[in-house]
Amino acid sequence: MKILAMDTSGLVASAAVVEDDNLLAEYTVNYKKTHSQTLVPMVDEISRMIELDLDSIDAIAVAAGPGSFTGLRIGSATAKGLGLALNKPLISVPTVDALAYNLYGTDKLVCPMMDARRSQVYTGLYTFDGRELNTLLAQTPMAVEELAEKINKLGRSVIFLGDGVPVYWETLEKLITAEHAYAPAHVNKQRAAAVAVLAQKYFREGKTEPAWEHQPVYLRMSQAEQERQRQNAGGEAAKENQMRNAGGETRKENLEG
Repeated sequence: MKILAMDTSGLVASAAVVEDDNLLAEYTVNYKKTHSQTLVPMVDEISRMIELDLDSIDAIAVAAGPGSFTGLRIGSATAKGLGLALNKPLISVPTVDALAYNLYGTDKLVCPMMDARRSQVYTGLYTFDGRELNTLLAQTPMAVEELAEKINKLGRSVIFLGDGVPVYWETLEKLITAEHAYAPAHVNKQRAAAVAVLAQKYFREGKTEPAWEHQPVYLRMSQAEQERQRQNAGGEAAKENQMRNAGGETRKENLEG
């Protein structure tokens, strides 16, 4: 089984090809360029370096979210475009699950943290039972304080990873009472190889989808959508007030008349 995988859900852009138990290539960049500048060239470079015929892949895996709205759209559009062009199925891999899979085999509690802004993170809680990834808390947006409370109640040794760690490190150090550590640099960010390995499992379980059906998983509305919703709600409230005021004026006129 040969899987082409990509992850553009956060600050990191990553692409990889995994065949059975072999990682054939992985290209990961954590720099200032946008994913629209890096992702396709990365896939092209991988294909050239390992002489990959894209028709030979079985499926295309993508970190489906949550994460950066722009990043998810870029990854989704690229995966869908390749899937349609090559007539290959897509495999949607939950971003936080794939991030947790970087610490495969640990006996500690695994807590990925992606910065979701406004003092929140996209997070989840995971353990490994042999070769199986167990989900104690499915990926969700959550305030850091609430997450710390949940971890402290579990009372288990925990490893944190993800781009939310440096953002909220001081808060974690103040709030976490359980024994804890932070994943080192080579496994503390998104990696397309982890997406690919999880995708192989999903492929065997029949969890694929046609390219045209794929949609990113955002978990919450973007800032622009929330602002638009507030404006619409404000507009509706203003209309109701106008109607009530107009009704009051009409009743007043009728009484005076």
